[in-house]
Amino acid sequence: MLSDIKHLILDMDGVLWHGETPVPGLANFFDTLDQLTIGYVLATNNATKTAEMYTDRLKRFGVDVPPQKILTSAETTAAHLRSRYETGTSVYVIGAEGLHQALKQHGFEIITADEVKNGARPPLVVLGFTPRADYKELAMGALLVDNGAEFVGTNADPSVPNELGPLPGAGALLSVITTSTGVSPQIIGKPQPIMFEHALTRLGSVKEKTAMVGDRLSTDIAGAKGAGLWAILVLSGIDAEEDIQEAVYKPDFVFTDITELAAELALEAWRLT
Repeated sequence: MLSDIKHLILDMDGVLWHGETPVPGLANFFDTLDQLTIGYVLATNNATKTAEMYTDRLKRFGVDVPPQKILTSAETTAAHLRSRYETGTSVYVIGAEGLHQALKQHGFEIITADEVKNGARPPLVVLGFTPRADYKELAMGALLVDNGAEFVGTNADPSVPNELGPLPGAGALLSVITTSTGVSPQIIGKPQPIMFEHALTRLGSVKEKTAMVGDRLSTDIAGAKGAGLWAILVLSGIDAEEDIQEAVYKPDFVFTDITELAAELALEAWRLT
């Protein structure tokens, strides 16, 4: 039941906004969560931005969410790799500012495509979504993976939501290197459990009282069910209601958008009073 849920892990793209456009009722949704004392963490597979950048975006949308309540796949990837590699380990990165900053903040040394071309051989190749990836960057990444470097992807989302419609995502970029080398990457973001474990730690919650709210069956919903969380699908992003029948992992609840979800949470709380 919805009344069992005391914490939410909220996806962002396709749930809270589309590109630079907030979904209707965004501010009211967070007001409702605060009124109901429902804790939340925003967790996204998007590795292009830092938590501070998302805080700034939300402020433009009329919502105050501190960086501590925002978890990106870039941050999760950097923290996970830091637990396995020493400070100062060199890493070749294909990704945007969010991924570069996260890895630097965790003590990694970033190696460029030109340095790889001139002979540098870092033991790690980490790829996250970036709309500016070019052939040279991907080619140098493939060269390193072909020579034994560990291959890590922040996420494998095949597409990203946009005002124009779904556009190629990190999974599409990963496939270039995989096709070239035959090596599949280790994936850190949803639906893998690492991201959900980090989110639960941030929330100070347990899985039985926590729900994942997302728009993608293959990552948000599959990951939540695999991790033992409640799974809430909103139909404001990638997947539609007709996609549920074919999904291996099915959501516990389905709502049109976060406005409908907020209304149901408030109604459930009222029924218990």
